[in-house]
Amino acid sequence: MLTERPITPSTLGVKDLPWQIEWDKDLCTQCGRCTSVCPVNSIELGVFRKREIKTPAGLRTKAENSYSIFYGIRQKTDPAYACIGCSMCNTVCPNNAIGPRRDDTSNTLKFHNDRGGQPRTRGGRKNSGESLLDQIKFMRISMLTDPALDAGRHEFRLNTLLGRVQSPEDSLKTYAEQGWKPPVREIYPLIIGGMSFGALSPNMWEGLQMGVAYLNEELNMPVRISTGEGGCPPRLLRSRFLKYVILQIASGYFGWDEIIHAIPEMKVDPCAVEIKYGQGAKPGDGGLLMWYKVNKLIAAIRGVPERVSLPSPPTHQTQYSIEESVAKMIQSMSMAWGFRVPVYPKISASSTSLAVLNNLTRNPYAAGLAIDGEDGGTGAAYNVSMNHMGHPIASNLRDCYNALVVTGKQNELPLIAGGGIGKSGNLAANAAALIMLGASAVQVGKYVMQAGAGCLGSEKDRCNVCNIGVCPKGITSQDPRLYRRIDPEKVAERVVDFYLSFDTEIKKIIAPLGRSSSLPIGMSDALGISDRDAAERLGIKYVV
Repeated sequence: MLTERPITPSTLGVKDLPWQIEWDKDLCTQCGRCTSVCPVNSIELGVFRKREIKTPAGLRTKAENSYSIFYGIRQKTDPAYACIGCSMCNTVCPNNAIGPRRDDTSNTLKFHNDRGGQPRTRGGRKNSGESLLDQIKFMRISMLTDPALDAGRHEFRLNTLLGRVQSPEDSLKTYAEQGWKPPVREIYPLIIGGMSFGALSPNMWEGLQMGVAYLNEELNMPVRISTGEGGCPPRLLRSRFLKYVILQIASGYFGWDEIIHAIPEMKVDPCAVEIKYGQGAKPGDGGLLMWYKVNKLIAAIRGVPERVSLPSPPTHQTQYSIEESVAKMIQSMSMAWGFRVPVYPKISASSTSLAVLNNLTRNPYAAGLAIDGEDGGTGAAYNVSMNHMGHPIASNLRDCYNALVVTGKQNELPLIAGGGIGKSGNLAANAAALIMLGASAVQVGKYVMQAGAGCLGSEKDRCNVCNIGVCPKGITSQDPRLYRRIDPEKVAERVVDFYLSFDTEIKKIIAPLGRSSSLPIGMSDALGISDRDAAERLGIKYVV
């Protein structure tokens, strides 16, 4: 007697899945490579029974059934093991016998991701279409440009300042009254945003640090990288390369015991200290490092037990208002390094950004403000947060810059913009647009992983399992079997390559504007867009 498989509310067929495995029986040699590398175990070796009907030549003889058994690849239909479309099976297959195919008409899986009563937690980025930044054009071209500024020569530097840039009069007044002046750093305007040691694999993190060190030491490009929340390896804190690093402190304070203990032994000061209050992918939520990634090394650096999830509180628990934050957290971090290091907060873009900025302008210890738009973030975030919460970076940045113009602080307090930059591959164009809307620098995270190690994620919900430690490329995994696929030196080479490419492309945009001594920060008259509402909202030209 045959027993049928029970039908449950979560039972799906292969045709209900958005990613479906196509397997060619004739090309497959059953080597097993595809099943061994699948990060979510969505395929397995299966036994198939094939029925063939043999029809005799004469009409009087009855047709017969013939059965044969063969082995092949079967796709699982359990939602917990649904294919993510990473195509690792196709990458390792020697005969191109297998690969995923996207079926946009199959959307049933999205209704089955809440098994166990838990909302879907996703790593990756917002699944949306074209960015507004990609629609902006650069329209102001100088016809009498100095030949030295020609777009093919690039005989100028593109550095910016991080820190409170006071006028000579205000700087002398501050020094006379308080015996110090705000620290300022000269940096490259493209910052590698906060991705922690823990969120990224050791090999990936080391490769990024090596690339940044090479850009500074050999190419004289003052590139900076943020550590994210999670601390640093002790050897980095005590090395001369710490000056290229922005230390981030967030509401969980993970890794900060190690940092504080290392201060007396630091050979150099860090570039800056970034206090994270929010991030664009999940505004209002704290960070979350899921237990899959908390191995012995990560637990030791962060000072926590092994194999436990590490959620950060939504807010810093010792503060009750942004005023108290400015007065307490920023000043205390400044004091820890003898007022030699710029300290600034990072917030998620929202309608309250102006209130935060207003308080920062009145405090001399605040070195700037970093704003993270809704498209930012690759860490663990609830699906509803990533897709339905947040504020676009372009309009939020523009509002903040205009507020600084009203108070005359636009050249004093730098704004750092992030979130969705280079989302479609147009990194230099997106960065230049944000700079002309008012940013002194921009920060990127997803683009670095895409370019540096070949991240497979996309805005079509391909892969996007950064949060559960099964990254097929090993970029965001703490499993040595996965992250050993990454060569740190190759990552460093790619980081250097894309920075040199970015430098060339952004100079091709800025050179025709006739600017060489400084970035065109706030130069919005150079921008145009074919969307009338967007043009009116951003205060740029409407063109058709």
